[in-house]
Amino acid sequence: MDDEQAIRDLITTWLSASKAGDTETVLSLMSDDVVFLVCGRPPMRGKEEFAASQTALKDVETDGTSEIREIKVLGDWAYVWTHLSVDFKPRSGGTANKRAGNTLSILQKSAGKWLLVRDANMLAPVS
Repeated sequence: MDDEQAIRDLITTWLSASKAGDTETVLSLMSDDVVFLVCGRPPMRGKEEFAASQTALKDVETDGTSEIREIKVLGDWAYVWTHLSVDFKPRSGGTANKRAGNTLSILQKSAGKWLLVRDANMLAPVS
């Protein structure tokens, strides 16, 4: 499989695992020292901090779509620009909270597997 397809597969796996609430699979797609940059918050550093943030979503169903705008592979490094849309719907019912925007992710190939190492997430509420 070529690198670009492997990165596309990583994104598909991330979205489906997130929808299923499978945090362990999502964690397997990132480096131990991953950093997430999100508007209005300090950087989220490491798998442990990411996993802890997922507890806030235990009563929420997530459903996301990602439109890949650009993938560039540079040896064992790559970046991906996507437009991401995510619906967060309370499992108890009610209106979904929708967010959408651009993301820019940096990946590194380690032991033949692509892992997310940095992610800048520009999602904003959709009315």
